[in-house]
Parts: sequence; structure tokens; C-alpha cells
Amino acid sequence: MAHTIEQIATALGAKAEGRLDLTFSRISEPADADKDALALAMAPKYAEDLPKGGARAAVLWEGADWQAMGLEAAIFAPRPRYAMAGLTKVLDPGPEIAAGIHPTAVIDDTAQIGAGAAIGPFVVIGPRARIGENVRLAAHVSVAEDAVLGDDCLLMQGVVVAARVRIGDRFIAHPGACVGADGMSFVTPEKSTVEQVRENLGQTVAVEQSWVRIHSLGSVQIGNDVELGANSAIDKGTIRDTQVGDGTKIDNLVHLAHNVVVGRDCLFAAQVGIAGSTTLGDRVVLGGKVGVSDNVKIGSDVVAGGGTNILSNVPAGRAVMGYPATKMETHIEMYKGLRRLPRLLSQVADLQKAVSKLSEKD
Repeated sequence: MAHTIEQIATALGAKAEGRLDLTFSRISEPADADKDALALAMAPKYAEDLPKGGARAAVLWEGADWQAMGLEAAIFAPRPRYAMAGLTKVLDPGPEIAAGIHPTAVIDDTAQIGAGAAIGPFVVIGPRARIGENVRLAAHVSVAEDAVLGDDCLLMQGVVVAARVRIGDRFIAHPGACVGADGMSFVTPEKSTVEQVRENLGQTVAVEQSWVRIHSLGSVQIGNDVELGANSAIDKGTIRDTQVGDGTKIDNLVHLAHNVVVGRDCLFAAQVGIAGSTTLGDRVVLGGKVGVSDNVKIGSDVVAGGGTNILSNVPAGRAVMGYPATKMETHIEMYKGLRRLPRLLSQVADLQKAVSKLSEKD
């Protein structure tokens, strides 16, 4: 679908100049843009590539001289990355899921389906499940018994929502995501080696015994406007529910274990793993491959750099990095010190030689 410069600028709340009637159905990097593409050149370094393409219009930074660049029109973005969010939303056609219920879908007679729902091929909806208005379920989605989906949710191919899970409005789950699997809760008749290590941090005494499952009787509660990445998993709680607050965004291959409580507007990058019974405040940001130990409390507005391992509580507002996690500035100084070690060792060796020669003279 084509949009005019004026329509795009209005949708972004941005200023536009030049031929506002020009239409575009896609965006492009400057060097690859042709006359039918709106070029993205939101900083001077990107604008240098405009002559390599054939763009007639571009999204530029405030104050850019678009006419000197040979353009016919321009949109000005004071905060480029934020403008990208609005621009991609305008131009994204979204997944194609036919309206109504596909004939291959299997829906229990006791399930409730809201008005305007689009249910794709081979979807399975269990007893007493409730599906909100305008929900879209792509092929092979499974929604188990007593699960609840709010309005305007989008579940992509192969998503699984387990029994008794409750999800708010505008939830998005990408292919293969699973909400409500059993948590990893196992116990042994006598103290296991894990319990021994927790107590003494030392040598273990082997005891031949098998692991026995503690069943997960809780479920999962997810707020409004939450997004869950491909092949991510949120486990249900043991007794109480695992919880994810409004507005939280979760990347691919992320795991939230049983009883985890996540606040509002958190952001977790790919391969984050959060162990059981951990509590996170609001607006926590975890970079890729961050690991969080069990029963830890992380305050609001904490930022953890990629690869960080959090083994103990983190107070609100702190930036951390490393293994184990330390203040980010402390970790950077430690890393600088580590890089200086070879030179320092060389200097110490030279000093040792000098002292030895002096001793020999004496």
C-alpha cells in the first residue's frame, strides 16, 4: 500500500517539505533507493550515499538542506530511531491471516471466541478457553484449557499457550514461543549435591538417588502490550503464578523460569535466562546472554550489559557488567587492569633482575 509524504509525516508527527504528494510503498537505505523508495538518511554520514541511489525523497535530520541533495521532498526526524518505530509501523503489512475461522481449526464447544477473531489452519483451542476480540492466531497455534487471551493479540505460527495462562491485550508472540510449560522443580529424598554446595561451597558427598518432580500448580499472568520473541519460554509457577508486567518486550530464545516476577516496561535481549523465584522491578534492561541466578531481587531501572551474570541482589538504578556482576564502571577499570597485567609482569621481572644484580654485587 502506497503512502504520500504528507501521510507519512502526519503519522510520525514530523515536519515535511517539498512535494508532499509523492507516494512510496517501501523504505530503503540511501544507496539502494530508487524513485519508488523513501530513503533513510537520518544523519549526514548516511546522506553521503544518496548520490549512489535514485531516491526522490528521504527522511533526514533536522536542518538538513534537502534541495542541495537533489531531492524533491524530505521528512525531518528530530529523534531518528524513534521515527523508525513509527515509519516501520506505517509500512508494515503484517502477517496475512484470513478473517474468520479456518475449517481445519479444532475449537472446543465450550471455548469463547471474540468478535473479529482470525483463526488460521490447524489451530487448537481447548475447553473453556477465552479468546478476545480481533485476536489473530496463525497456523498451528495451541491455546489450552481455561487459558485467556485479551483483545487484539497476535500469535504467530506454532505458539503454545498452556492451561490457565492469562494474557492481557495486544500481546504478540513470535513463532515457537511457549507460555506456561512446567518449571524445572526437582527434589531428592535426601540432601542433593546441589544443596550441599549451597551450604558449604565445597566438596560434595555423592548420594545415589533419583530426582522427583515438584509439579507446577501455578500458571502465568502476562499484562498488556507484552511481546515475546521466537522460541522463548515462560514457565508457570510452582504454587503462585509467574508474572510479566505491562509493556515488557522479550527477545528470541529467552527463558523465564517458574515464579519469576517481571515488572513493567522491561527489555530482555536474546538468550537471557532468569532462574526461578527471581523478582525484577520496572524498566530493567538485560543485554544478550545475561544470566540471573535464582531468588535474586533486581531493582527498577537496572541495566545489565551483554554477557553479565547476576548472582546477587542489584539495587535500583545500577548499571552492571561482568561475571560476577559488578558496577559497570568498576568492571571497566578491572578490565583495564587485566589488560595491563602482561606489561606489569614484565616490569616486575625486570625489577627482579635488577635487584638480583645488585645483590650479586654486594
